[in-house]
Amino acid sequence: MFIGEYHHTIDDKGRTSIPAKFRGGLASGCVVTRGLDKCLWIYPAGEWQNLAEKIADLPITQKNARSFSRLMLAGASDSNLDRIGRINLPSYLRSYADLKKDVVIVGIYNRIEIWPADVWEKFKGEMEENGEEIAENLSEIGF
Repeated sequence: MFIGEYHHTIDDKGRTSIPAKFRGGLASGCVVTRGLDKCLWIYPAGEWQNLAEKIADLPITQKNARSFSRLMLAGASDSNLDRIGRINLPSYLRSYADLKKDVVIVGIYNRIEIWPADVWEKFKGEMEENGEEIAENLSEIGF
């Protein structure tokens, strides 16, 4: 389980350190892909396999299903942590999420998200400001 928020940087080679707390969950490999909200998502290999199978089962006759498949699968990159716990973020994924130097690595239960630090702070502020409204809307789906 990935939870928490950690501030890191990206080096000149496009690598960032994964928090030590998260490394065990990625020990057998991971996949980095485009996420929603213009951040990157990192899935442990097993979680990625489950998600990819669900995506593959989407009806190819529906435009939204095809688009979502392309977003998630075409942009995916297999990866492994190096010996000191860093992950390489391919340039096309850094470009997609507008990642420069300062990033925030966020644990979201079964995945990790990587955000530009300034974008995360703005997004987090909006979530905190609208938390009650968000929670109220979630009650509609049984939360």
